[in-house]
Amino acid sequence: MISETRTLLDLWQPGMTASRLNDAGLESGRFPTMTARRLRNVVAECFGPRYLVDGGAPASRLKRLVPRIPAAESQQLMLIYTARANRILADFLREVFWPRYSSGYSTIGTEEARAFVVRALDERRTSKRWSESTVRRVSAYLIGCCSDFGLVQSTGRSTRGVLSYRLLSNSAAYLAHDLHFHGLADAAVLSHEDWGLFGLSREDVLAEVKALALKSLLIVQSAGDLVRISWKFDNMEALCDVLAQG
Repeated sequence: MISETRTLLDLWQPGMTASRLNDAGLESGRFPTMTARRLRNVVAECFGPRYLVDGGAPASRLKRLVPRIPAAESQQLMLIYTARANRILADFLREVFWPRYSSGYSTIGTEEARAFVVRALDERRTSKRWSESTVRRVSAYLIGCCSDFGLVQSTGRSTRGVLSYRLLSNSAAYLAHDLHFHGLADAAVLSHEDWGLFGLSREDVLAEVKALALKSLLIVQSAGDLVRISWKFDNMEALCDVLAQG
């Protein structure tokens, strides 16, 4: 839902509920090929759970950033919020995609996604057993999301080529500060599971944070396993202002 998200962010105003945003979308005429029911589902089931949480803070920040940063960076920020709202995608990336990527596999497809979903069902990680049609649909959704966010080729086939992919610097800065302003201690920031969405270990994250320090976005001191970060911004809005300026 990347293109739809961009349009909805443009329409959204602080304080807007999902219902009001849906009305604004209908009135805007910017979704000419989408039925009213489909738009309502997109707003209520996709955009709302991803970007209208925490009082709409994600929507507010991305509304400021998305028009001003490269598309690849905005996609990575959207991936963070999408995976947070859709746990199955987060688990698939951490447990299947990135281990396969680091093992040198050049493809991934619905077969691997289906095996992951079935294994999760066997482990009772869902409230009830899914039907076979739901398993197929969710398996395709997982690979489709990987395609939308640039991790695999957009071929439309059941098996996709894996693309070269890495977390971008500004995306790393955003995620690190977001975790910090959620009240996490420095050690918890470095080891948070969200970094696994990009295939990063704690050691990888520390390297990313040190690179951010070279850009004067923060100050980091490390000695062995001890790491202390001095955060230079008072809030996420201040960081977003800097990132938006390039």
